[in-house]
Amino acid sequence: MSKSIYVGNLPWAATEEQVRDLFTPYGEVLSVKLVSDRETGRARGFGFVEMEDGDADAAIEKLDNSSFGGRTLRVNEAKPRAPRQPRY
Repeated sequence: MSKSIYVGNLPWAATEEQVRDLFTPYGEVLSVKLVSDRETGRARGFGFVEMEDGDADAAIEKLDNSSFGGRTLRVNEAKPRAPRQPRY
């Protein structure tokens, strides 16, 4: 099974390719999704990486509180997204 990993406090200039390269030493990266602001298109400083369970656990353990691009990363298992209230 795969696991989604939350990656926070990313540098604004980080690319999906750089984040993939950061996680690759711990196993196969299935997907990388960096979140950007819907209005401005600018990076919001966080994203999600999907990896196989065992690889994900190793990556979380090694990368949480590590330095990347001059920032201290927050890396943990992503929580399921809470349902949003409909907008009227």
